[in-house]
Amino acid sequence: MPRLKRFILFVFLCFVTPSLASLGVQAAGSQPGSWRNADWSSSGLLPGASDDMTAAIYVMAARTGGLKGALAVHSWVVTKDAGSDRYTRYDKVGWGSPIRVNAYAADGRWYSNKPDILLALHGDEAARLIPRIEAAVTDYPHTGRGDYNIWPGPNSNSFVAHVLRKVPELGIALPPEAVGRDYRPWDEVVTLTPDWRNLEISLGGYAGLGLGVLHGVEIRLGGLVFGLDIARPGIKLPGFGRIGV
Repeated sequence: MPRLKRFILFVFLCFVTPSLASLGVQAAGSQPGSWRNADWSSSGLLPGASDDMTAAIYVMAARTGGLKGALAVHSWVVTKDAGSDRYTRYDKVGWGSPIRVNAYAADGRWYSNKPDILLALHGDEAARLIPRIEAAVTDYPHTGRGDYNIWPGPNSNSFVAHVLRKVPELGIALPPEAVGRDYRPWDEVVTLTPDWRNLEISLGGYAGLGLGVLHGVEIRLGGLVFGLDIARPGIKLPGFGRIGV
């Protein structure tokens, strides 16, 4: 019983309390009433596609709408071939055909929320990796109608996490508030990067662990994350994401 009490206290302090605080912050803010009156226009973060004719890759994320946005972001991938004057954006969504290509502006707001650029890669390295990204998009197994679950996944973040695992040279992991990034089928409990520097354990996305250079030390519960960032000192809290240097 003492161990159970300590576990319940840990869950309450490290998962429940930050989540409730983030929900309070979100509720106090101004949010669009529905997707119809939300702003989906370009945020202006990316340069014009014709301004730089080199190849480019971006990974982006923005808070979702409503109270869900207190705990989660939506992520997507953007590519541009060398010599091309347009971007290609890949999202997974929960309505219509799940994998969307260029359904929104490359750097568009999501439910009126301005996105963050998680990765920007240009030049020869981007040109080399774009075909790998395209192959990973094609290889994504959850592409049919109905293959979308807000929680624990597969959702939009499960899709982008799949691309990042298939192309580890991109060298990033989605932020801790990307709920669904740790979703795996039950026959894929353990994931180890080719360089053996990052280990993930997932119990269907309901619970798991993340250890390594990209993840630091993460305890994952119900899609939420509590942990420590080692490479860039900081703490990871449900809803708030990474706080630190």
